[in-house]
Amino acid sequence: MSVTVFIQGRNGATRWQPGKRWLLLPILLIAAGTGLYQHHAKQLTAQQTNIDNERLAREEQKSELLSLKSATEAQLSMLVTHVARMQAKLTRVEALGQQVALNNQLEDQFDFSSEVGVGGISELGTNIELDQLIADMDALVSRMDSNNVQLSLLETVASNLHIDEERYISGRPIKKGWLSSAYGLRNDPFNGKRTMHKGVDFAGEEGVDVIATAGGVVTWAGRMSGYGELVEIDHGNGLRTRYGHNKALSVTVGDVVAKGDAIAIMGSTGRSTGPHVHYEVLRGGQQIDPQKYVYRKAG
Repeated sequence: MSVTVFIQGRNGATRWQPGKRWLLLPILLIAAGTGLYQHHAKQLTAQQTNIDNERLAREEQKSELLSLKSATEAQLSMLVTHVARMQAKLTRVEALGQQVALNNQLEDQFDFSSEVGVGGISELGTNIELDQLIADMDALVSRMDSNNVQLSLLETVASNLHIDEERYISGRPIKKGWLSSAYGLRNDPFNGKRTMHKGVDFAGEEGVDVIATAGGVVTWAGRMSGYGELVEIDHGNGLRTRYGHNKALSVTVGDVVAKGDAIAIMGSTGRSTGPHVHYEVLRGGQQIDPQKYVYRKAG
C-alpha cells in the first residue's frame, strides 16, 4: 500500500509520495507518548504509596505516643497513691509521737510538727509533676528517718521516767452494768460443755459506752471470729486489753486513747447471747484473769 500527497502551490499542484519510514512516524509518536504516560503514572503511584506509608507511620507514632502517655499517667497516679498512703501513715506516727512527748512533758525536746527540709539539683527539661512527686517522696523518707530516731529516743526516756499512770490498767470497761460471767471454767452457754472462759463479761444496756481501762494505742478495731466487733489496745510493757461483742466501734487502728475514753458501743455481735462486753487482759500475748485489774485501785 502506498500514499500519495498532493501539495498545492503557486506553480500548481506538486505530487509527493512519502516512504514507509514516514508512515511509521505517527506510530512511533503514539508509542513514545504512551510510554511517557505510563512512566509518569508509575511515578505518581509510587509517590502516593510513599505518602500513604508516611501517613500510616505518623498514625502509628501517634498511637504509640498516646499509649506511652496513658502508661505514664497510670504510673504517676500509682505513685501519687503510694505517697498519699505514706503521708497518712506518717501523720499517724507524728500524732502518736506528739501525744507521747506531751504526756511525758518532753514536747520542747521532740518536735513532730515541723517539716524536714529537702533540696537538690533539678535538671532543666525534667517533667514538673514527676520531679515534684520525687521531691515529696524524698521529704517523706527524711521525715520518717527523723521521726523514727526521735521515737526511739523518746521510748528510752519514757521507760526511764516511770510514768505509768495513764497506762495503769484498772476499773471496769463500762460505767453502768454488772459482772455476768467471771474468768475461768464455766458451762458454755451454746453447747453446755465445760469450757475455759478467758475473760470476764459485763452485761448492760445495748448502746452504752464501752471505755478504755488504760491509755494506749489501738492495735485492732474490727471483726474477729467469736468476738464480733472487737477493740484491742496495747498499753506497753507487754500488756493489752480486749473489748468484744460491740455493736459499733468508735476508734480505728493507730488511734491513741486515754484512760476512760469511749472506744465502742455495747452490743451483742459475734458469739453472744445478749448485750455485754467481753473484757480480756493479755500479758505477753496470753490471757490472764482480769479481775485483779478490775478491782484494784486506780494508780
